[in-house]
Amino acid sequence: MGGGNGQKAKMAREKNLEKQKAAAKGSQLETNKKAMNIQCKVCMQTFMCTTSEVKCREHAEARHPKSDVYACFPHLKK
Repeated sequence: MGGGNGQKAKMAREKNLEKQKAAAKGSQLETNKKAMNIQCKVCMQTFMCTTSEVKCREHAEARHPKSDVYACFPHLKK
């Protein structure tokens, strides 16, 4: 009962569509590049938008000990 060729073809199309959607997700590289919007003003190194203030301070102290933290990352000023 039921399950003719038309139904099988429809099920196959739906299954293939789901596979294509899963494959289209692919890599996060483009998304990550767009999220790199924090930039050190001294060396122009970029950081992801989720970078904490602590990581910015660590970068400034390690890479630019003579410069002020706020010179590297002016967005940290409050």
